[in-house]
Amino acid sequence: MASDGSKQGGGFFASIAAGWSTFGSAMSKSVNGLLGYEGLEVVNPEGSTEDAEDEARRGRWKQEERDNYWKMMQKYIGADVQSLVTLPVFISEPNSVLQRMAELMEYSHLLDLADECEDPYMRLVYAYWKKMWMSWRGLYVYIFAFHKLWDSQLLIAASWALSIYFAYRRAWKPFNPVLGETFEMVNHGGVTFIAEQVSHHPPMSAGHAENEHFIYDVTSKLRTKFLGNSIDVYPVGRTRVTLKRDGVVLDLVPPPTKVHNLIFGRTWIDSPGDMVMTNLTTGEKVVLYFQPCGWFGAGRYEVDGYVYDAAEQPKILMTGKWNESMSYQPCDSEGEPLPGTELKEVWRVADAPEDDKYQYTYFTHKLNSFDTAPKKLLPSDSRLRPDRYALEKGDLSKAGSEKSRLEERQRAEKRIREAKDDMFTPKWFDLSDEVTPTPWGDLEVYRYNGKYSELRATLDNSESLGEINPETTEFNPWQYEDSAAE
Repeated sequence: MASDGSKQGGGFFASIAAGWSTFGSAMSKSVNGLLGYEGLEVVNPEGSTEDAEDEARRGRWKQEERDNYWKMMQKYIGADVQSLVTLPVFISEPNSVLQRMAELMEYSHLLDLADECEDPYMRLVYAYWKKMWMSWRGLYVYIFAFHKLWDSQLLIAASWALSIYFAYRRAWKPFNPVLGETFEMVNHGGVTFIAEQVSHHPPMSAGHAENEHFIYDVTSKLRTKFLGNSIDVYPVGRTRVTLKRDGVVLDLVPPPTKVHNLIFGRTWIDSPGDMVMTNLTTGEKVVLYFQPCGWFGAGRYEVDGYVYDAAEQPKILMTGKWNESMSYQPCDSEGEPLPGTELKEVWRVADAPEDDKYQYTYFTHKLNSFDTAPKKLLPSDSRLRPDRYALEKGDLSKAGSEKSRLEERQRAEKRIREAKDDMFTPKWFDLSDEVTPTPWGDLEVYRYNGKYSELRATLDNSESLGEINPETTEFNPWQYEDSAAE
């Protein structure tokens, strides 16, 4: 059936994907590890002794550290290790999981365009991308097929959309949020963003963003399976976008992720499988299949997919590499290109800062600064974490000690909470009665309660707003003042 084409391909479409894979394997036989150092040849995606030595020279895992962690981690094979293991700070990047969530807002202007446009396929094109890197390509293709448009607006949107890929290919680990930790973002496209760590066991985060055009809500919960030198990550979460003008609701289901070479070899990340974005109001959808990386990098970065109407008939085929470019072509009901049409490039990777240690985009750097912070920042904001700030300044020793101090205080809070028979209650999100199914398990959904908007309006109208200094402003997500003495 045509709907299976996103996985199996067929005819012309399949030959394109196979040709790219063969060409990439024969010409380069290399993999750009998620650390992003182009031109570093590897024998295969599973790593090698040379990779390990190279990683050690970069200041990540040293041989004795690898051996010690390997001995410790062997007992966790097959387990969900999110809350079982404390990892060293030198494999971290100076931001938190909540800041990673905010990186999706970099291209929020596309959701503005989706809300303004009349055509439902055009909406999907704009919105798909915003949800997650892989989604966009399909959507852009949609635009051209139905509107036969090629204007600078789409080109700019496609270029901007690209940079989010750097966020998700980074192999550095963000800091796990402390229970009650938050992250706020303003001064970007009229968007107000708030995220909060709503649960520690299991780790769960909730986020909300809004401007005059859209409402974005996410409940994020990951399930992991440790496999030795790799780990499978299953996105047991829910992401929804509501376009305000007509109330259209879009839903995203991303593919699982596999992190390779956790301890031995160069760490790199792959996300083979389907990503599906569905217009819950009309039934149209985009399905993109991310090819798994094979030996010598064959298939790495390659994406194939189709845009389907509500009757599950393919309308546009898409093919490309998510780290280079994406092309599209109108197709028939069998998924074959329409006569008289040809592949056209719809997106090409944009420039990013050169030689950036953590492969941050320009926008990611802004999230770590106070340029995107509101006038009076909540004391629980990730920017104020002392371990994050120390790592950003290059002080690994202080970052490690501060990380340990925060983790110990979080344990102290848990002991006090249990002794008092208290329950932790998030400030900005409420646990709803809704339990939504996902391909990897059921999810308890948190809903934004609107209290942050009320607080922000009050704070923004306050005259006593001073400068924020992360060196002197105390990070305070804590429920109990006396937990510091525990």
